[in-house]
Amino acid sequence: MSRRNSTTKGFRQTGALLSTDLRRVGESRGFAVSRVLTHWAEIAGEDLARLCRPVEVSYPRGSFGATLTVLTTGAQAPMLEMQKEALRARVNAAYGYNAIARIRITQTAPTGFAEGQAVFGPAPAPQAPQADPIAERRAAQTATGIHDEGLRQALERLGLNVLSNRKH
Repeated sequence: MSRRNSTTKGFRQTGALLSTDLRRVGESRGFAVSRVLTHWAEIAGEDLARLCRPVEVSYPRGSFGATLTVLTTGAQAPMLEMQKEALRARVNAAYGYNAIARIRITQTAPTGFAEGQAVFGPAPAPQAPQADPIAERRAAQTATGIHDEGLRQALERLGLNVLSNRKH
């Protein structure tokens, strides 16, 4: 087994040396990357949280303000692009200062295409309104003469829908 000779002679990039210091300074000012990840729905709001999720927060060399990278699906990217500044304002409002200078939208995770498949939860199903007991009885009475069980239940549902919509 051969040993690899280092070409850097023990030197490291300046960005690598400063990354822990930048993260510590950012966290001391109230910006913790983990908070963006764990409280994303609260920070971004339910509508934007359904469209995207945070992937990383990076600190560019030689400038202030971090870049937040968010992952979204291809169909949602244009809609998210239009709301990018509102999202940045919401994230910065959560921290009380201009922690995020830029938002970068990606349609794949930084790990690659196969590993970065975006899976976002579907929108919650709307809750069905409570049925009126009087309308239920009338719908059941209307379909009492039907002997086929499936047809009778379908007619009851149809009658209930018709009777429920008349009130509005």
